[in-house]
Amino acid sequence: MKKYLFVSVLLLSMTGFVGFAQTSQTAVVEDFKPSTVNQPGKEFPMVNSEGRVRVQIKAPGATKVQLDISALKYDLKKDTAGVWTGESAPQDEGFHYYQLWVDGAAVPDPGSLYFFGASRWGSGIEIPAKDQDFYALKNVPHGQVIEKIYYSKENDAMRRCFIYTPPGYNEDTQKRYPVLYLQHGGGEDETGWASQGHANLIMDNLIAEGKAVPFIIVMDNGSWRMPQRPANGERPAQWPPEGWADGFKNTLLKDIIPMVDVEYRTIADPQHRAMAGLSMGGMQTRAITLANSDVFSNVGMFSGGSISLEDVEKLPDFKKECKTIVCWIRQP
Repeated sequence: MKKYLFVSVLLLSMTGFVGFAQTSQTAVVEDFKPSTVNQPGKEFPMVNSEGRVRVQIKAPGATKVQLDISALKYDLKKDTAGVWTGESAPQDEGFHYYQLWVDGAAVPDPGSLYFFGASRWGSGIEIPAKDQDFYALKNVPHGQVIEKIYYSKENDAMRRCFIYTPPGYNEDTQKRYPVLYLQHGGGEDETGWASQGHANLIMDNLIAEGKAVPFIIVMDNGSWRMPQRPANGERPAQWPPEGWADGFKNTLLKDIIPMVDVEYRTIADPQHRAMAGLSMGGMQTRAITLANSDVFSNVGMFSGGSISLEDVEKLPDFKKECKTIVCWIRQP
């Protein structure tokens, strides 16, 4: 289970910062096909066998249009009908956020579906992966992803999470399940794992192949507000700042886990409870699980730090209770 879940984490690509305008210098393979995450009936954006992304937008009054993906911008060319077309360099396999710049204004591509990433709703595209079969939609028994709206006493506010229950959950009402609390990266939210991450399809396929024991996955919003930087723009000496994960930690321990254990058929003990996350979510996982070995016995961190031997030696309870630690650093 951990191997395949880790792969799904890597399929969430990092969103970019402002880069420089680029133009393709090599011949482009003309075998483009519409993206699998286009809006219904839309031909663009497209992807070719090299992993290039081609976009098209009609903007007859514009003077400059660019494709912004993976921290770089690519100039589009305008035809006589006012249609702008262009493509990127080959992209890494997996999911990417992107946007278009029209005369200096950042806008989503009207041809793509929209996803929450980079702290906004915007365009996304899937670059077909060599191992995409493991997250493909197949004719196998499928679980459910439920939008759960709940009141948080800790925040005195209404919140929501998404909960995956495996195939057969509603049929066998006596069976109980382990639970994974799965956290998103910075700039993303509780929609990401079941949307661009395909967590439910991955689990359905693994369970059908006998490669995973069925378990529940809870995906909540762990976003936190960064403290205001000083006038010089420098980060505080300690980063992340002390207590940065406390808000979500309290929500998780006091609101989310008790609610899930009451309303779902969980095996409500540390040995059957796991927490994992990507990037910021991995950092949250580290901070929360180290301090709460009586709650979690299984830990996963992907591109979000690691738990050192020194950490373990300083915390004898964690060393005693923790069954599994999985850490992975994203490769460039």
